[in-house]
Amino acid sequence: MRVLIVEDEALVASRLARLLRAALGERLSSVVVQPSLESAQFFLQDTPIDLLLLDLNLNGQDGFALLQQAVAGSFHTIVVSANKQRAIEAFDYGVLDFVGKPVTAERLQKALARFDHRELRAAAPLKYLAVRRRQAIRLLDIAEVLFIKGAGIYSELHLRNGSVELHDKSLQRLQAVLPPDFQRVHKSYIVRLVDVRQLLSHGSSKYELELLSGTLLPVGRERYKELKQALG
Repeated sequence: MRVLIVEDEALVASRLARLLRAALGERLSSVVVQPSLESAQFFLQDTPIDLLLLDLNLNGQDGFALLQQAVAGSFHTIVVSANKQRAIEAFDYGVLDFVGKPVTAERLQKALARFDHRELRAAAPLKYLAVRRRQAIRLLDIAEVLFIKGAGIYSELHLRNGSVELHDKSLQRLQAVLPPDFQRVHKSYIVRLVDVRQLLSHGSSKYELELLSGTLLPVGRERYKELKQALG
């Protein structure tokens, strides 16, 4: 696992790195500390990571500026901050967890378990998905998303207005942070259950679903029974 710590207090950053090494052991392939918003942004431009540990107060600068970039990245984020009043705001960006300072080994381990086991559906629901547009980042209200189609290591967000946006996260990574009403119905598709009109069975274990928009999508044979039960 490749981890980036963005923390301006050297002692706190050192403690976080030490706790990570103790918790992850050989699974931790690298841990890098960046002390400022600018250095972290520069680092993320060219260096892939799996997990970001982010402080929100970086020498007076707001870490939420980096959080917008993080939401668009192909990694997950744990916020580590003394400002607990901003937890709800952080969860709106789809972070894995919000860990208050001072950080204990037990609390950090619990946050890391969310990364391991994708125990995210108990967290506050994600409200936005971020997509890159050249040098800008657009935050999409997830209510705009009709369905999501896998595109290799990326995902296509098919929106209600008929447009399609490319997202940097794979279907598996998106599934980990989406609210529970978004369900994987096929190896290549995620849909929102409230937008499903009906399930269709064509015999020979071939299944489809029809969205309220009239769009037809395939349903995986192994997911049909679970989907039928979820739709009632």
